[in-house]
Amino acid sequence: MAGSGRRPEPRGPPELFYDEAEARKYTQNSRVVEIQSQMSERAVELLGLPEDRPCLLLDVGCGSGLSGDYISEEGHHWIGMDISSAMLNVAVEREVEGDLLLADVGHGIPFRPGTFDGCISISAVQWLCNADKKSHSPPKRLYRFFSTLYTALARGSRAVLQLYPENSEQLELITAQAMRAGFTGGMVVDYPNSAKAKKFFLCLFVGTSAMLPKGLGTECANEELHQAKFTNERTRFRNVKGKSVKKSRDWILEKKERRRRQGKEVRADTKYTGRKRRPHF
Repeated sequence: MAGSGRRPEPRGPPELFYDEAEARKYTQNSRVVEIQSQMSERAVELLGLPEDRPCLLLDVGCGSGLSGDYISEEGHHWIGMDISSAMLNVAVEREVEGDLLLADVGHGIPFRPGTFDGCISISAVQWLCNADKKSHSPPKRLYRFFSTLYTALARGSRAVLQLYPENSEQLELITAQAMRAGFTGGMVVDYPNSAKAKKFFLCLFVGTSAMLPKGLGTECANEELHQAKFTNERTRFRNVKGKSVKKSRDWILEKKERRRRQGKEVRADTKYTGRKRRPHF
């Protein structure tokens, strides 16, 4: 899975950035198509779908239907949502097999409870972290998205969201809102030691906790270092009002936990973590 294949850096809201010309350029780029297909294959793999029956999947930020093409090839059905009418027009021209819905997922997922057997999203969720309008609050939009997505998914299903976080704070914001909405799961990082091939997949479970899948390219490394897990149980750091005292044991443990969620290498916690050293004379 070499190469980044990421969408261009946003210069405004996606519905304006992906005009007709940009949408066609994006879809006709063979390298983009290849990478998009590879990431879609990986996302569907992480869903852990049953092999004995076709499933109905939701594709968030479906764009021109490149991800949907792979879903159809695997024998599943899908409904795609995207905020860019230009992208969806290209999908219609390409005669994709899925149903398409023009919608802003920041307003929520408008489907009945338990509709979908799974959800994938490729390179889309980070757009919700942008405040493109005065009325936009990224935490509120993310929570609206995750809470309604949780409802729309069948119990025991998964959502796998591939994303490109701009920084650790954005990554933490996204995972925190997913946890607040009721999901369990965590971040699966493929090829964590590669600058180009590194990929983040937020793997979310509905109603049940399961073993987080292994990230690709981590065979020779400690798996725990490249997977950031979370549950819907509050940690001891969240039970304390206000921030922990700087350089206290709680502050150090909280900082280490944040770095683990970001997929960074962190030393294991011990009884000596945060213990003050005696002064030397």
